[in-house]
Amino acid sequence: VQFPVRDNQPVKKGDLLFEVDPSTYKAAADQCAAKLQQAQAAQIQAQQELQRQTALYQTKVTDLRDLQNAQDSLAAATANVAAAAADLELARLNLSYTKIFAPVDGYLTNVNTSPGTYVYAGQQLLALVDISSFWIAAYFKETQIHHVKDGGKAKITFIGRENEPFEGVVDSTAWGIFDENGSTVELLPKVGQTVDWVRLPNRFPVRVRVT
Repeated sequence: VQFPVRDNQPVKKGDLLFEVDPSTYKAAADQCAAKLQQAQAAQIQAQQELQRQTALYQTKVTDLRDLQNAQDSLAAATANVAAAAADLELARLNLSYTKIFAPVDGYLTNVNTSPGTYVYAGQQLLALVDISSFWIAAYFKETQIHHVKDGGKAKITFIGRENEPFEGVVDSTAWGIFDENGSTVELLPKVGQTVDWVRLPNRFPVRVRVT
């Protein structure tokens, strides 16, 4: 119902990205609030009944069974209040999810949604690139990797901008890569060989943080 952003727009943490129609969720929250009030009223009634039964039992007007029944009714009413309060909390939580805010400063990209679009839970609508998440992946041969140490300084240049180097620090080195000839874990990084018909040293990703 609301989509105040555009493609490739910079955003700040807390900016509204979009809003899903809250009508159904607000109605559910109102219904849960009403049920909580009903449960609280029943709890008060059960408490009053227990007080009456306690007084009557102390004067020998009623027997122990009536007192125990009143105690059980109060316990059940208290449990119903707790359950209704939990339902209301969940309904309010779902209502809060209808507004999506930027979790970090960054840039939007791949925004292809407009007001009126029907969306599903878990559906990806856009990408937000964290402005503080930029890093460099350098690929070093397995015969060179022993020279790379965590915390080591790095001098970085872009192709075509060799006269403008900048500094970084080695954050970490990958412990494994995906080997098409034998790996079964595809979550490992895939580093392609430069020449297919020549056996080349494997290359491992090294994560460098720009300083």
